[in-house]
Amino acid sequence: MSDALELSKIEHLKSGSRQLRGTIAEELLSPDAPFSEGMEQLLKNHGTYQQENRDGRGTGEAKAYGMMVRSRVPGGKVTAAQFLSELDLCDHFGNGTLRITTRQGFQLHGVLKDNLRETIREINRIKLTTLAACGDVNRNVMCCPAPDHTNSIRRDNQALADRIAEHLRPRTTAYFDIWLRDEQTGEEQNVADFQPIEEPIYGANYLPRKFKVGISLPEDNCVDLLTYDLGFVAIHNGSKIEGYNVYVGGGQGMKPANKKTFATVAKRMAFCTPNEVLDVAGAVVKAFRDTGNRADRQLARLKYVIANHGLDFFRSKVEEHLGRKLADARDVEITGVDDHMGWHEQGDGKLFLGINIENGRIKDDGPLRIKSGLRAILGKYGMNTRLTALQGVILCDIKPPDRADISRMLADHGMAAAEDLTLIRRYSIACPALPTCHLSITESERVMPRVVDDLEVELRKFDLIHERISVHMTGCPNGCARPYTPDIGLVGKSRGKYTVYLGGNAEGTRLAFVFRDQVPLEEIAQSVSPLLSYFKQERNPQESFGDFCYRKGLADLQARCATN
Repeated sequence: MSDALELSKIEHLKSGSRQLRGTIAEELLSPDAPFSEGMEQLLKNHGTYQQENRDGRGTGEAKAYGMMVRSRVPGGKVTAAQFLSELDLCDHFGNGTLRITTRQGFQLHGVLKDNLRETIREINRIKLTTLAACGDVNRNVMCCPAPDHTNSIRRDNQALADRIAEHLRPRTTAYFDIWLRDEQTGEEQNVADFQPIEEPIYGANYLPRKFKVGISLPEDNCVDLLTYDLGFVAIHNGSKIEGYNVYVGGGQGMKPANKKTFATVAKRMAFCTPNEVLDVAGAVVKAFRDTGNRADRQLARLKYVIANHGLDFFRSKVEEHLGRKLADARDVEITGVDDHMGWHEQGDGKLFLGINIENGRIKDDGPLRIKSGLRAILGKYGMNTRLTALQGVILCDIKPPDRADISRMLADHGMAAAEDLTLIRRYSIACPALPTCHLSITESERVMPRVVDDLEVELRKFDLIHERISVHMTGCPNGCARPYTPDIGLVGKSRGKYTVYLGGNAEGTRLAFVFRDQVPLEEIAQSVSPLLSYFKQERNPQESFGDFCYRKGLADLQARCATN
């Protein structure tokens, strides 16, 4: 396998990094200089990326570097105090905005290198962390965030997300030494005085690439579990979890120029009991650690191990680490999805409220003052919150008498109620793209509201405005907003132009197919308009737009457009 190949440059970097230390501490002493290329890579494992504000290119000014800092939040569970502190950080050290990611975390953008250590310390002070929010390790563990007290199923899954995150946490002390040590002891730590400790799951070189985990329910795949490396789907009888179907090998990123790369959905591998989940998770990570491609990072994800060697091969490697055979998966399919927006009963006499945050960007912009509104509500009521995979926020534990006041506060800050938003807007997400992402080819987050506006016009034209149609948009093919599985996927291909994918679904159970390539931004809605008319005329009862496109197929859809 990979040990017979020449290791990639980053593998050599990790090997000589003293368990992810490198020269990060030394380079922090030069706040005006950007981090070196090697340290840019190691910093990802500490939860931060070095970025450049690309809007400043061509102005004659020096490159404007800043850091993106990501908090790892298993299951999206955030207290009011933590949420308010993250809002303070975006004002004090960031660009004035806080972003909810598509993986239930927080991102700060525009943090200067000189403020990086203080920012990371504050995140840890509020009992969140940036450790392993990025990098060649397990990243955030996702699960349904809804605070449902009618039974223990969702609460058990949310607790499981915490346990998996802790079980798969890197054990290196580099994070503590570099970012936290002197605050705890009052002394500067000489990180050159290095004593390695055992990494029981990751080993000496950590993983070949990033690794993502999710937990879901068959009736509510609100976290898009099949797009991750490892997924656990809870098999339950309505009140108790019997066990989990284990899925492996999902992944969204690809490089169109490299035909060996592809997006795919995870495959159902086995079944495990609740008591076996941690052992199975560790064994899957170890099996990937040992079999993943360490020579070519473009082919280093788990999905390529399974594509090249088969699911049975990978299952056997997992079983070797477990020391026992896995049970076969149960015949249970994923059938539904819920965005959890609007007002809902929690089942304990209290309410929760899902608030749509378009593309996850928390800011004040003219009459829409999301940041001020959330500050006011959280400051007054102090409720716990949850972050969703569709970049929304859930306010928990609301007393029924407070509902009217909270609704008024939202309206006063220009924040629409869920029932006043179309489903296509509620089920839309976008990656940040320009100006901060160095991989981005074109816009995503900044133009997505316009795209949804245009699509809403077409939906109203055909009396389809109440249809649930999921739309995911990215500024490049790397797929951070999961664009290869929704009803409509939009992937940046060249400046101002996108590849349009159709035929996925909001449940995230299959891949979409390429419908048209190089579609200009302003023509996206028009490109699918004839298909919306076709859908209106020939859909089956209760059929979604993505299901309709999948049933008809590419040739049929293209023929329809050719006649319009």
